[in-house]
Amino acid sequence: MLVKLFGSAVQGVDAITITIEVDTHGGLPGYFIVGLPDNAVKESIERVLSAMKNTGYERPRSKIVVNMAPADIRKAGSAYDLPIAIGMLAATEQIPIEPLKDYVIMGELSLDGSVQPIKGALPIAIQARAEKFKGLIIPKENAREAGMVNNLEVYGVTHIREVVDFFNGAEKLSPIKINTREEFFHAQCDFDFDFSDVKGQENVKRALEIAAAGGHNAILIGPPGAGKTMLAKRIPTILPPLSLQEALETTKIHSVAGKLSANTSLISKRPFRSPHHTISDVALVGGGGNPQPGEISLAHNGVLFLDELPEFKRTVLEVMRQPIEERKVSIARAKVSIDFPASFMLIASMNPCPCGYFNHPEKECTCSSVMVQRYLNKISGPLLDRIDLHVEVTPVPFNELSSTRVSETSDKVRERVIKARAIQDERFKEDEGIYANAQMSSKRLKEICVLNAVSQNLLKAAMDRLNLSARAYDRILKVSRTIADLEASDDIKPQHLAEAIQYRSLDRENWGA
Repeated sequence: MLVKLFGSAVQGVDAITITIEVDTHGGLPGYFIVGLPDNAVKESIERVLSAMKNTGYERPRSKIVVNMAPADIRKAGSAYDLPIAIGMLAATEQIPIEPLKDYVIMGELSLDGSVQPIKGALPIAIQARAEKFKGLIIPKENAREAGMVNNLEVYGVTHIREVVDFFNGAEKLSPIKINTREEFFHAQCDFDFDFSDVKGQENVKRALEIAAAGGHNAILIGPPGAGKTMLAKRIPTILPPLSLQEALETTKIHSVAGKLSANTSLISKRPFRSPHHTISDVALVGGGGNPQPGEISLAHNGVLFLDELPEFKRTVLEVMRQPIEERKVSIARAKVSIDFPASFMLIASMNPCPCGYFNHPEKECTCSSVMVQRYLNKISGPLLDRIDLHVEVTPVPFNELSSTRVSETSDKVRERVIKARAIQDERFKEDEGIYANAQMSSKRLKEICVLNAVSQNLLKAAMDRLNLSARAYDRILKVSRTIADLEASDDIKPQHLAEAIQYRSLDRENWGA
């Protein structure tokens, strides 16, 4: 008997519906899986047969061929166990065939028949709804994640017996119901950190407010214990809230990577990713035999924080250059090419020298100028050019640390950032894929960032003195436009430009002199 049912394969952040055909033949017993399966799929036969035996269902006693179409798409992972098992039970007439055509079924089986969680439940649910399936049957741990997709019945199961009884009519499963919007907006502003926790550092807070308002990359340079990491962790608290569309994009990436917890339905806060400096190239940008998103994609619509930037391998840092510009990363393999989104704010921190005390107001630096320059040379000029704001972080004096004065809260800073972003939303409403000043194209830069004669002379003098590149010129204009937006100014004034120029003052030529 030939049985057809449906599963799904995740490629990148999207899913493709897979037709699973199970056919029984006469003759000697044997089990064959075709359709470009990987080893995990091939091994599913043993898991499926053991699960059927241990749950009291009859194992097929004839030749079984399982075909997974389209045959030119590689099928990877153990999530096909459950549909293969259901197909075998239908082929041996233990469950009816007719209802199977209305459902997408995915899940990994344990030997006792229990169903284990899978990756990519959200894109699978989105594709199932797009192809007008009646429902989706997946592990219970993934049900909330997939349940945010409306107009699709999502059933979470814990054991193969529940699925069999459901198709036999012996048990009625209840689809999960989630009020996505209510949960999303309720958790948007629930943060563990706040800018008011940081004593002093008003100049750094100002720089980070500008970075948040325009989506700019920033690097914090200062001695150990000056508060660089503390400040960086609080950047998500001043960024504008995620829109529902951004939240869906972000959740899809984390779903594919298997980073969502069982109780998560929709990511409501901007992600903050802080990989260790020993990370590999592939782990940072993504890849592998079955390409998976890396840290820069997991930070999509959020913040990627690289602490102790010079300690990262140079090759790791260099692979970020193109994704920073294009806001996506393309993973190309012999048989597949996948694009992962990677629109993130890069926030980096570093010590100014090997000992950490160069330019320290109290402690003496033990490094020579050559050592300082060699340390800074670990970061290439092209990468440094792509960082808009270079901010010097100085130690906080004791009188500020012990002060009882309450600092400005993240909510107040966030209000100003949201107002500046609203100006940019209006400015770029006709530009597809541009949402902030940092994403401005060169063509739009010339139209939007027009300088008067005084500002032109100021910028020319800065370019000559600091020996800045053409890319740094663009960055200064973009930052000055953001500063003007924070003041709701239509024009870029000399004071806006001067403040933007000072954030390039930490270019390498100015260090160790």
